[in-house]
Amino acid sequence: MTILVTGGAGYIGAHVVRLLQQRGEKVVVVDDLSTGQEGRIGGAPLVRLDVSSPEAVEVLTRTLTEHEVTAVVHFAARKQVGESVEKPAWYYQQNVGGFTNLVTAMEAAGVDRLVFSSSAATYGMPSVSMVEEKLHAEPINPYGETKLIGEWLGRAASRSWGLRFVALRYFNVAGAGWPDLGDPAVLNLVPMVLDRLERGEQPKIFGDDYPTPDGTCIRDYIHVLDLAEAHLAALGYLDEDERAYDVFNVGTGTGSSVREVIDEIGKVSGLDVTPEFLPRRAGDPPQLVASPERINKVLGWTGTQGLEPIIASAWEAWQAGPRRIDV
Repeated sequence: MTILVTGGAGYIGAHVVRLLQQRGEKVVVVDDLSTGQEGRIGGAPLVRLDVSSPEAVEVLTRTLTEHEVTAVVHFAARKQVGESVEKPAWYYQQNVGGFTNLVTAMEAAGVDRLVFSSSAATYGMPSVSMVEEKLHAEPINPYGETKLIGEWLGRAASRSWGLRFVALRYFNVAGAGWPDLGDPAVLNLVPMVLDRLERGEQPKIFGDDYPTPDGTCIRDYIHVLDLAEAHLAALGYLDEDERAYDVFNVGTGTGSSVREVIDEIGKVSGLDVTPEFLPRRAGDPPQLVASPERINKVLGWTGTQGLEPIIASAWEAWQAGPRRIDV
């Protein structure tokens, strides 16, 4: 049995690849290395490919067949909210087009198990303090729209040809499971703050006038290793014949504000993290916190690590990398 991981050289994907390898699974990685690094996949075979490209269906079908793949974990996608607002057509081409190519190849190769990397961005700007999966999804940016369309396609393929499909709606991922697997791209809050500190600049906060206690956005931060474990639980769930759900939140049920995260980075690092406040970014909801009840009960998965160990592990990984900050 082999598991194919698209985007497996990236931040979350590399954690899943390592956990699978530690479990003794055979893994093959498909990645275009636009944000990932080949050295993070532990010797797994790498197929370098943009899954949204014209040749992707043929290459993916051949890879699935030649490696005798039995299940796929799909991470490969673009993920910047602001960029998606600026380049909506490109985001649809990359995310929806890439996922369509993958599902097409899986049907052709007879591979019927798929864990899909979705997002809390599918919810948009919910009016409730705790977001449950049954809430109507109303994304407010193209990135969230592409993830919701991916869920629709997975569900449609399940009805059409029997794809065993589950979508994991991530909340905000941070930290590192191992120091060599820190977040390599400056796209998420924690590495963005560390990037600015390394360059001698102030952290930036986009908006301090949200309807939250300190005026900054509140998010549910989940340790990347906890998230990776959720993927292994989801792969096991796909082996069950009776599956009541195909969408799960992956979060902790606890929210932290942007200001609180930056303050925690200051505590761990000892650095001055006095922020610069800028206007709001387009498409950012004030608060997104997961209800993890469904995944806790059905998959038996629970996030175990709070904000302090998340930031501590992210700092350790940053200091082990090429841009160590002198303190």
